[in-house]
Amino acid sequence: MTNWLSDDEQRVWRSFLAASQAVQEELDRQLQRDSGMPHAYYAVLVRLSEAPRRRMRMSELAATVGSSQSRLSHAVARLEERGWVRRAPCPEDRRVSWAVLTDAGFEVLEAAAPGHVEAVRRCLFDRLTPEQVRLLGEICAAVLGR
Repeated sequence: MTNWLSDDEQRVWRSFLAASQAVQEELDRQLQRDSGMPHAYYAVLVRLSEAPRRRMRMSELAATVGSSQSRLSHAVARLEERGWVRRAPCPEDRRVSWAVLTDAGFEVLEAAAPGHVEAVRRCLFDRLTPEQVRLLGEICAAVLGR
């Protein structure tokens, strides 16, 4: 038997979907407008910038950005065309390919980051009280199973 959502749960669910979509769309618009890249490319550059030696295995990178390997491969190909990322073979395992953030990619990320952070602050954190921010963190951790 289906355990249908209550009216309150349905309202919260739809609000969650609408809020998530609105934030993602605003961040994507801001990055496209100011930096000429979609949010998905920015996420790849960020993850690589935070990795040791600014490189990650393609499979690990796909997992950290929440992407399929084929979708990530396509994104990395576009980032390679721009000179922001390069692929490198793994000397220990020929089946493994590394994505490496180039100096040009790091510069693009550094230039894009301030506007992106301002957009995140404007469309999410500036609208919440400190207590709501704390609760949102707890909620996200619970949903993600942490």
